[in-house]
Order: sequence, then C-alpha cells, then structure tokens
Amino acid sequence: MNRRVLLPLVAIAVALALATWVSETNRQLPFQLHSAPLKLPQLSFEDEAGHRRTLADFRGRYVLLNVWATWCVPCREEMPALARLQQKLGGPRFEVIALSVDSGGVEAVKRFFAEHRVDSLAVYTDRSLQVNSALRVVGVPTTVLVDREGREIARHVGPAQWDSTQTVEGLRRVIAQSGST
Repeated sequence: MNRRVLLPLVAIAVALALATWVSETNRQLPFQLHSAPLKLPQLSFEDEAGHRRTLADFRGRYVLLNVWATWCVPCREEMPALARLQQKLGGPRFEVIALSVDSGGVEAVKRFFAEHRVDSLAVYTDRSLQVNSALRVVGVPTTVLVDREGREIARHVGPAQWDSTQTVEGLRRVIAQSGST
C-alpha cells in the first residue's frame, strides 16, 4: 500500500482510538471531560493553620477540588467517599482538596472531620466565599477536576460516589494520560 493511502488510514485509526478512549473515560467518571482545558481564575483559600494557599501550590498534580459545606446534606454524605478516594489515589500525582465554605471556618470542618472519622483529607476553608464567585459555583457540592497545569478539565455539580471502582479507574486513566512523574 502506498503512503498516500496509508497515512490517512492511520490518522483515522488514531482519531477513532482517541474518541473511544475519551468516551470510555467519560462513562467511568461522574462528569464529562471538557473538550479543551479551561483557564481558572486565581483561587485563594486557607489551610488548617490559617496559611493562604492557592491552586498553584498543587501544580504538577491533578486536583479534585470539591467545594462543600458541613450544613449541606449531600456534601456530608459524599465526604467519606472523597476521603476514601484520597486514600486510594492521593500522592504526588493526585490530591483531593475538600474546600469548605462554612462561615464557621476551620473549627467547623475539624469538628465534622473528627465526628465522621475523615482523617485522609486536609482542612481547607474559604469563609469569604470568593472561590464560589471565582468558580461561578451555583450550588454545593461542586467538584472541579484540575489538571497538572492548573486548568479545569471537568466539573460536576451535586454529589457523586467518588470512590466507586468506575470513578477510581476513570481518574487513573486521566492521570496516566499525562505520563509518569
């Protein structure tokens, strides 16, 4: 077969394989991957010690940023699953950031985590609600998947079973596509 025929066939095969991979990954995740990454605004929040943090502090790893509140029933129900996801995938390539927008701040989150035995998630808060505004959060929980460069690649509004086998495998596939680090 000559090159003029072979090259287009190879291009079609690669395009079909990529489309199949994206489709399969999207079926395994509770959200649809965006067709192209979206630039995120500067997001600032506090850690348990009161230090200012930004998403740039997590550059180089995928971040599942979950905006939640202790008074939100669906948020409360999904928090143990987020903690288990952090236990399964957390490390140098992935981190769950559970960002509370409670007016009670760090103390409200610490009480909730202690009460529900959530020990694999760090305490992050935004009492100012600036993150809600910057991300255009319409309700909690809202979860944003952020790539290694700090761009939004997917979003989900509402609760999800974050530690399900399908979700974990789907996230592993997304993380693996960036190569080993």
